[in-house]
Amino acid sequence: MSNWFDPSAEPVIRARNVGKRFYSMEHRSGSAREWFIRAMGREPKTVAQPEFTLQDISFEVRPGEILALIGDNGSGKSTMLRLLAGIYRPSEGSIETVGRVASVIELGAGLHAELSGIENAWLYASILGLNESEIRKRLPVMIGFADIGDFMNVPVKYYSSGMVARLAFSVAMLVKPDIFLVDEVLAVGDQRFQEKCVYLMEEYVNRGLTLVVVTHALELVDRLATKAVWLDKGKVMMHDDAKKVIDAYQAWSQEKSTAAEDVERVFDDEDGAP
Repeated sequence: MSNWFDPSAEPVIRARNVGKRFYSMEHRSGSAREWFIRAMGREPKTVAQPEFTLQDISFEVRPGEILALIGDNGSGKSTMLRLLAGIYRPSEGSIETVGRVASVIELGAGLHAELSGIENAWLYASILGLNESEIRKRLPVMIGFADIGDFMNVPVKYYSSGMVARLAFSVAMLVKPDIFLVDEVLAVGDQRFQEKCVYLMEEYVNRGLTLVVVTHALELVDRLATKAVWLDKGKVMMHDDAKKVIDAYQAWSQEKSTAAEDVERVFDDEDGAP
């Protein structure tokens, strides 16, 4: 795909040696009584064990570039996207972004369930810095793109998952961000709306938008992405042109699938043995 991209431009995203730890408690309270006993100091305090979700992740993304984060479930893709969005803070390393960042990271995230679609659009656009005249100008286009009719005036808590996805994507694009972060939310909804979203992302990238997308749909990566980062168990397996990374990931997945089938065959043979 041809798009506006200047390889000499300064990066708008810099991730340097990023690590993220989460803590799992060795002892979790099973009742209010257990919690009270520990709070009163009548037994040793719980010890938090750090668990690395991401380790030593580094990459740069320039204006007009489309980076795809791919990998199996649990590889750390969505965690990395949340770090880029500022939802999480790195435990190690640093992340720098330049410009306005909008994200559609998980279904309903950032939307207030008690507010209507219109009210959510106003709130989100205001938070990201649009003034009243800008919002009024762009709102009709956003409403038309979301294509949920009178439900724009209904509280979001009554929306179907597909309607939430439509609203979230439409509101995020309303602000015309410099950096757009998209998770698997496009997997929800009908084919026509997905095509609209992909076409809109292509158009924005042609005008210099930076896009980072997390998806299992490798055909989407092949269509959209210029670069890809393949993550496995929180580490970078490969960072290169999208096509090269897709080919390597598919070969690895096929090899892993074949190995699993061989193991299953051994147990099947044992079960069938006299």
